[in-house]
Amino acid sequence: MLNEELNDREKNILRHIIQEFISTAAPVGSRNIAKNYNLNISPATVRNIMADLEESGFIDHPHTSAGRIPTDKGYRLYVDFLMNVQELRKSEKGIINRNIEETVVETDELLQTASILLSNITHQLACVSYPKLDTGYLEKLQIVSLSSTRILVIITIKSGLVKTITLELSSDIKPTQIESVQILLNEKLCGLTFKEIRATFRERFKDIEEDHKAIIRVFVDSVDKIFKDTNKSNKLVIKGAKDFVKQPEFEDPNKFQSIIELIEDEDIIINIMEKSTDAAPDQVFISIGSENEKEELSEYSFVSKDYKLGDVSGTLGIIGPKRMDYSKVVAIVDYMAKILSEVITNPIQK
Repeated sequence: MLNEELNDREKNILRHIIQEFISTAAPVGSRNIAKNYNLNISPATVRNIMADLEESGFIDHPHTSAGRIPTDKGYRLYVDFLMNVQELRKSEKGIINRNIEETVVETDELLQTASILLSNITHQLACVSYPKLDTGYLEKLQIVSLSSTRILVIITIKSGLVKTITLELSSDIKPTQIESVQILLNEKLCGLTFKEIRATFRERFKDIEEDHKAIIRVFVDSVDKIFKDTNKSNKLVIKGAKDFVKQPEFEDPNKFQSIIELIEDEDIIINIMEKSTDAAPDQVFISIGSENEKEELSEYSFVSKDYKLGDVSGTLGIIGPKRMDYSKVVAIVDYMAKILSEVITNPIQK
């Protein structure tokens, strides 16, 4: 375990190096640590400890600089064992609460507001994903005739989310057929999750009346499209690029270009947000630099947490330089997820 590799004095020095680097974005020297922190040890002792930390892989030195910067291993030890999560200021909580409460309680607008608040407070890149439907329970299914060969399927999940999809039929269908098929689908599918419906749909409708077969066949052929998140567009809200690129890290044109490419490729962000669902329930997920599977994220850290919408959930998070202020970002992500879950689950009456 990383925590057992270091003694208390080494952990203390590492904590101060990381906190100093987070504040200044400049390599940290032993003289700086000895001067700014009341350690009761000499700069020479600090220098020796820093040499040991570097040999163990917790810090590194860029080029010929006398200062040191944290490595991914150092950051990991810091966020797991050395960091004290900040308490959000009352003013910050007030801004979040007020803006969320003033938002019309519609999922789209709430997620837009949440992402703007996250980016404004942290000055990092904020990402909020739409709720994933797989674990949602079907409450009601409606079929609306658009023409003799086209129907609109409206699916309502118990959490309140609604999904619509248009289907093309191979032959004309009568209004009476639509009504009877709608009743049949609701009888057999309501109360099941999307995942259960996809797995058992064919079996549930293997013995049906001849009059229903044509339209049910369309549902059988399209079950994955109807009862799954197959369209990745509009699944993710990203805000804060303008402030994010002002970070010292992006003075390098190559790094500036890399973040622009990252923002434009939403699949990379969606991938890491999906990975974050592996975190323990109700825990904030943190992925640092090389821990991210995608090379495009190797210079960044990602902090996220799931928010709940009844039986389904989405993810909100922050992407920033590895030098981000983890103690503050973790607190804000945690608080925003809780507030968003409460507001969506228990809408405020206007």
